[in-house]
Amino acid sequence: MIPTLINTFSNCSLIFMKTTSKFSKCIRVRYQHSLYDMAIIGGGIVGLAAARELILRHPTLSFVLLEKEKELALHQSGHNSGVIHSGIYYTPGSLKAKLCVRGATLTYEYCEKNGIPYKRCGKLIVAVEREEIPRLKALYERGQSNNVRDLCIIDAKGIREREPYCRGLMAIDSPYTGIVDWHLVSLTYGRDFQAAGGTVITEFEAAAISSVPESPAGDTSGIKFPISVKSLKGDEVQCRYVLTCGGLYSDRLSEISGCSPEPRIVPFRGDYLVLKPEKHYLVRGNIYPVPDPRFPFLGVHFTPRMDGSVWLGPNALLAFKREGYRPFDFDLWDSIDALSYRYSHLCYLDILTHTVKTRIASIIHFGNMLVIQSTRISK
Repeated sequence: MIPTLINTFSNCSLIFMKTTSKFSKCIRVRYQHSLYDMAIIGGGIVGLAAARELILRHPTLSFVLLEKEKELALHQSGHNSGVIHSGIYYTPGSLKAKLCVRGATLTYEYCEKNGIPYKRCGKLIVAVEREEIPRLKALYERGQSNNVRDLCIIDAKGIREREPYCRGLMAIDSPYTGIVDWHLVSLTYGRDFQAAGGTVITEFEAAAISSVPESPAGDTSGIKFPISVKSLKGDEVQCRYVLTCGGLYSDRLSEISGCSPEPRIVPFRGDYLVLKPEKHYLVRGNIYPVPDPRFPFLGVHFTPRMDGSVWLGPNALLAFKREGYRPFDFDLWDSIDALSYRYSHLCYLDILTHTVKTRIASIIHFGNMLVIQSTRISK
């Protein structure tokens, strides 16, 4: 079966038109050619952002983005809290810190330029116990070292002024933190990529990445385009370079490309509670706890959404399917991968239950036991 190709600028036979949103109107056309300078595997926000940047920097080269689903950005890019982080948490001088601080500014600029709705609603990181205050102050110093904009420490009175229904001893106030629909941002990256002449092929699940075998005499395609990417259905794309941005499947893509599968992806499902509409007034901006350094997550937090709803979560529960958004979703091979990994011996405490989203934890030598603790919410 020929994979779906999305390209609004190719002179190819038209099959049909489908609109997923005002930012993702595409013309689906038949597969035209399979030789490209670069292939990007993965149509989530990372793959789309990378593809957009590459084609804008190198407009004379040919680019193709390969996505296994029927549409772009269906998984992690839309299944998250929707926060624009300001860069508080990361080690000063690290790449994460630099990219987060710079990325927040670039995100606001990009949203303004492209008419993408966002809210700079701010964030409080609230200490509710005295033993949390030293960690809060250390976190503030880290944010200052990272040059996070407009960061300050406020007391209990300041907390009430900022969030009238929030109580705490002390808090970090980060007014530069915001919220956005990252799925919409992703689709806009895809629009930019296509407008610059890039090709997007959907329903192309990469199954093998290898060197092109020797070609018959007179055929030089294998010399110019030495890398072959084949899908599960047997379709093939040849290219000079490959960039893999596989999200939940990044370890498997790394392995089939001849690289190490480490760190291995162990999928976690995060559950959220949703405030009743009549209670939305209780939360103005993002409200986070002081993170516990024993755990690799930021903690259960309140987050307003672009649609006006307010979420509380997520917790972190081992998922038995990499794209398992429901509590009982199960995939045998995903489960074997997670349970057989030598650093994924897990112990569960309490679980929140409600709207289901999926998160990723790359477990890299945390030790023999990782305890994921979440919070029980009493109604």
